[in-house]
Amino acid sequence: MSVNIDEGNIKQGLLGLVVALVEIIQEVLERQAVRRMEGGRLSDQEIERLGLALADLKEALGNIKKDNDLDATVESVRGDLDKVTDDMICNLIGSRSLVQGIEKT
Repeated sequence: MSVNIDEGNIKQGLLGLVVALVEIIQEVLERQAVRRMEGGRLSDQEIERLGLALADLKEALGNIKKDNDLDATVESVRGDLDKVTDDMICNLIGSRSLVQGIEKT
């Protein structure tokens, strides 16, 4: 029995996963930057530099996706990761509810 592996699909899938993870990290960084700005913890110069760095990252990710035809792959990976995350949260909530119910009795 032999397994046929399409090297192109593996590379595209792996690159899509990496880009999806970097996009998620970028979104977390953006939220953290907004919190720091709203909290007054960043100077105007720091806000400017941070904004430019995040914009450059977003542009670079867009170029990587475009150059490698990754839009559908990244969207699929993000959708799958969202589902896994939702399932984990539901399980955590269910476990906590169960534990809280046991503690009350």
